[in-house]
Amino acid sequence: MTGNAIFRYTDTAVLSVTAVDAPIVVTSDEIDDQLMATYERLGLRPGMLEALAGITERRWWPEDVTFADAAAMAGAKAIAEAGIDPTSIGLVVDTSVCRDHLEPSAAVDVHEQLGLSSACLNFDLANACLGFMNGMQLAAMMIDAGQIEYALVVDGEGSRRPQQATIARLQRPETTKQDVLDNFATLTLGSGGAAMVLGRASTHPEGHRFVGGVSRAATQHNTLCMGDLDHMTTDARGLLEAGVELSLDTWRDLEGEFDWTDLDAYVIHQVSKVHTAAITGALGIDPGRTPVIFPTRGNIGPASVPFTLAMHADGFEAGQRIACMGIGSGLNAAVIEIAW
Repeated sequence: MTGNAIFRYTDTAVLSVTAVDAPIVVTSDEIDDQLMATYERLGLRPGMLEALAGITERRWWPEDVTFADAAAMAGAKAIAEAGIDPTSIGLVVDTSVCRDHLEPSAAVDVHEQLGLSSACLNFDLANACLGFMNGMQLAAMMIDAGQIEYALVVDGEGSRRPQQATIARLQRPETTKQDVLDNFATLTLGSGGAAMVLGRASTHPEGHRFVGGVSRAATQHNTLCMGDLDHMTTDARGLLEAGVELSLDTWRDLEGEFDWTDLDAYVIHQVSKVHTAAITGALGIDPGRTPVIFPTRGNIGPASVPFTLAMHADGFEAGQRIACMGIGSGLNAAVIEIAW
């Protein structure tokens, strides 16, 4: 593979990574209760969210909390844990899928809430569930190039609106079994915020080195999962099969560049029980080295990889090698190594 599919960094480190939980717990049983009449009419059994996806609950934000608020809360936490002056941050990127409006960017809201410098470049970066990892890549390139000293990547996702709209739609008498299957993935989504501060490894030896990684695209699959805040349809089987195939292609590109056959942890994009088993099986990864959050958080989109990393960071030790593995609708995939 030529071009920029394989990348390495020389002077970038992760200084902090944080997660912020939405406070309202919504169980899969509660969703099943709201859809019971539809299930009975169509001959479907409740419990699919837990039995098939392995998701028992997810979180919702209160109605007065915006997606940018969630991203800013995570960002403030990451800045505090990194112990840096917010005015020294040269870049803030909001990678959220969820947006309250088309313009201006969510990043300007985050920038203002955090009191960042007027010299801090700020914008949104969207690439479905891979957005946060793309933000990490971009930040590392700018740090390595000497353009900035620190970067902040943030993400705020919320599943309340799409799930409420989906439940109401599936409660209609004209709903078919195929409608339930097409909208199943929407009910597995979760809410949360995540953020990461990156800086120069040469001035922060306590940081976690951003080593490099590989990315691949399979955009022939761009219609398998399409959605907005009110409606998302997913070809679950097609997406799983195409995602596993793309993951294998991405993994094979490592020959001669990286050896990731025996890392200490593999932080995989959190989709479901089936997805995690399929990816670890296809790549020959020890499931015991893949920390998970999806059973109680669901799929938090691009926030899921940094959220999982933050939730399990206390269990990592200096010198361990961690792989962050993301895939986003479209399809795009990336793997990034961090030397903890």
